[in-house]
Amino acid sequence: MNRNLRILSAEEHVDDGSPNVLALPNDADPLAIEVCLADVERIDLNFPKFTDGRAYSQAFLLRRRLGFKGDIRATGDVLIDQLVQMERTGFSSAVLKEGVDASDAQRQFDRFAAFYQGDAVHTAPHFVEASST
Repeated sequence: MNRNLRILSAEEHVDDGSPNVLALPNDADPLAIEVCLADVERIDLNFPKFTDGRAYSQAFLLRRRLGFKGDIRATGDVLIDQLVQMERTGFSSAVLKEGVDASDAQRQFDRFAAFYQGDAVHTAPHFVEASST
């Protein structure tokens, strides 16, 4: 499986106030912002704590239902063991929690190298993709 999730350290995550970047609270309905998505390049979705996974659903809705093609970035309490699921639900980048070593992330992707079922980006099941090539 090719990893498409860009891993950022807290220092690399820059919020310069760009009007093309939208920070969506994790209790907001992504369907409510559909009308303004054409002008948005990046959407930051927040994980206020490790156990709050509402941003996974938001990312999935943005990718699959709304067809958002820009960067969906995970921010907040982002830990390495969440990265594979983040990628599968539509995130394209993640800002690791302060003190988490980004070099450990590849180990997580190596551990889960392939999946049978489709996901937010690659919707066809693995066996369908393999047989069509």
